[in-house]
Amino acid sequence: MGSPLRVLHVVVNMNRGGAETLLMNIYQNIDREKIQFDFLTCKEGVFDKEIEALGGEVHRIPYLTEAGHSGYLQALDHFFAEHKTYQIVHAHMDKMSGLVMRSAKKSGIPVRIAHSHNTRSEGHFLIKLYKWYAGLLIQPNATQQYACSRAAAEWMFRSKSQHTFIVNNGINIEQFTYSEQKRRLMRERFDIADDTLVLGHVGRFHPQKNHTFLIELFHQVSKEITNTLLILVGNGPYRTKMETKVKDLKLERKVKFLGVRDDIPDLLQMFDLFVFPSFFEGLPVTLIEAQTAGLPCIISDSITDEVDMDLGLVHRLPLVDQAAWTRKIIDITNQPASRVLAKQGVLIEDFDIQKIALTLQQHYLTTKGGVL
Repeated sequence: MGSPLRVLHVVVNMNRGGAETLLMNIYQNIDREKIQFDFLTCKEGVFDKEIEALGGEVHRIPYLTEAGHSGYLQALDHFFAEHKTYQIVHAHMDKMSGLVMRSAKKSGIPVRIAHSHNTRSEGHFLIKLYKWYAGLLIQPNATQQYACSRAAAEWMFRSKSQHTFIVNNGINIEQFTYSEQKRRLMRERFDIADDTLVLGHVGRFHPQKNHTFLIELFHQVSKEITNTLLILVGNGPYRTKMETKVKDLKLERKVKFLGVRDDIPDLLQMFDLFVFPSFFEGLPVTLIEAQTAGLPCIISDSITDEVDMDLGLVHRLPLVDQAAWTRKIIDITNQPASRVLAKQGVLIEDFDIQKIALTLQQHYLTTKGGVL
């Protein structure tokens, strides 16, 4: 048997973000005798060693913030000129993927995939303007368009969005399926009483995730339900600011900051509600995980309704009405439902990572010689 087809994925780093976690889920489930993943990154990531253990290579070039515009373009051009053997380049940098697509095209790489994982650019005005410029390079240089949702496709590809290949944010269903035994064990580990209401959130500390709203919401909820706890999983530049806010509101005993974790499936078991007030998202994999665990999810109405797996668990509310969020949390608490899902088959059909990995594998093998 010949060597596997090597696909180069381009990301800033391979840390535990939504897109990066999805990539690792796919990588773990793809047939690595047929397909191997390599990664072009700019910073070290927590998944780097696992990638290498699975047979992948991690390449690194300086990022735009370190090298500047010209330096970053030169680094991209130099890398692709030195690695012309790649037949497929798959970029996950939203509109910044345009710069990657242009360099890959210059080096003659036949399949160039731009993948949208979001519905809005991050950063202040000048950063968004630069990303808009980079996004203009996608259409003339990419051969294929991927997205995590229709909303993400429409944002990045505009009038061409109908030609987008949608890749669901798949997960390992069995890992996240609710277990009463795991719930008890996790609550014992964190010394949480069975009758304590636990609100949970998984996401990096970044303005996009809207932790300020979440903490203020919890402050109101804790006045109504005294035996309650908020657990925040993740890390990021705004964590210190949020820790200060918690202290200012005198909530230190009611809010736990757990940092980056590798036991998300188990943590979800001990939550009672999942709260997700992001300003914007593509299709957050953490909401798929939460629903698979049978958790009621209260989310902002700015998140695409494509994330709703039709299990009766998602409640979309406007961010302008914090009181409505408080009422919804109280209503759900007063009417607890079974965490055992009645529509497990729907989950397996649409979001099972093994099926998604096989579909993507077939797509790579079909398109390795050029445009589909």
